[in-house]
Amino acid sequence: MSSSKFWKGVIIGAVAGGVISLLDRATRDSVLENCHKVTGKVSHYVKHPGEVVEYVKESTGKIRSTIEEVGEEVSFIAEKIEELREITPQVVDVVMDTKEAFVDKENDLERER
Repeated sequence: MSSSKFWKGVIIGAVAGGVISLLDRATRDSVLENCHKVTGKVSHYVKHPGEVVEYVKESTGKIRSTIEEVGEEVSFIAEKIEELREITPQVVDVVMDTKEAFVDKENDLERER
């Protein structure tokens, strides 16, 4: 029950805020201008529904293309990560072998002194 009072209060507050903001002349003019723009666009699209359909098709195609590209890039990155996982132990082994070789060489030089 209190939930319905909450939403009722929110709606009343929003309406009251809207009405109060319309007391300002600049705000009223801006609201009217935006309403005229929206009304013009809606009436245009009602008269030309094919444009809306075409726009939706284009947008859907772009989204599909973008998703495919992202999928390919994610796949490529996952592949490279897997390669790095395979190569990393080999690199560690090479570094350790190189370190051991330098240490052995250093020990040999110290013994010669």
